[in-house]
Amino acid sequence: MRYALKLAYKGTRYRGWQSQVNGTTIQEEIEAQFKRIFQMKTNILGCGRTDAEVHARNFVAHFDAGDELPPRFLFRLNQMLPPDIALYEVFKVNDDFHARFSATYRKYIYKTTFIKNPFRNDEVLFLFKKPDINLMNKGCVELLKHKDFAAFCKSSSDNKTTLCDLMEAKWIEVDGGYEFHVKANRFLRNMVRALVGTLLNMGYGDITMEQLQDIIASKKRSESGKSVAAKGLYLEEIGYNWDEFRK
Repeated sequence: MRYALKLAYKGTRYRGWQSQVNGTTIQEEIEAQFKRIFQMKTNILGCGRTDAEVHARNFVAHFDAGDELPPRFLFRLNQMLPPDIALYEVFKVNDDFHARFSATYRKYIYKTTFIKNPFRNDEVLFLFKKPDINLMNKGCVELLKHKDFAAFCKSSSDNKTTLCDLMEAKWIEVDGGYEFHVKANRFLRNMVRALVGTLLNMGYGDITMEQLQDIIASKKRSESGKSVAAKGLYLEEIGYNWDEFRK
């Protein structure tokens, strides 16, 4: 039986979602507790690979297990997991469901602040000066005209394609800072952080609209802005056609 799992985590202490040789990951933490409950290794597949220190307010994974889960399954797991990982919901789905490949869209939010706050230092990016949000939103309008985001993809990535269907890109003002909201059917590795860095350059007057257009056309990562710190990035939402997959 296949199950979908909804969860959230603060990524500060982790090397991202996916298991790897060096450093602790979210997947490893959860799978270790699954093994304690099921007395066997259970693979958990996530909706994507968040990088080290990136957070997720809504993350979806799937796993295969018996017809009925152990009593108080979520409660027991949440008790066993560290406080920076929270499991919210588990439910049956059909075997066609795949946390990564069944997703129709993903939405990220990048958070910045103009007010230095030692209690939020690992959750938002502190900006020493205010960028022009109108210029950055003009840059967003330009981004929405394009499909190929090779210029914002980590050069060592092994993507089969650099085409993305960008559905939303905008900056909004929040209490004490700006947030960048971006939604697409898929994202390239490091794409959101590179977009934020480039748009901040626009907001500070370091690049013009014409230069942004040239950056996109170049398809070269070396032409776009520096990637901002991972700590301000949140996976906010994952879209699925749940009516198709829920049992």
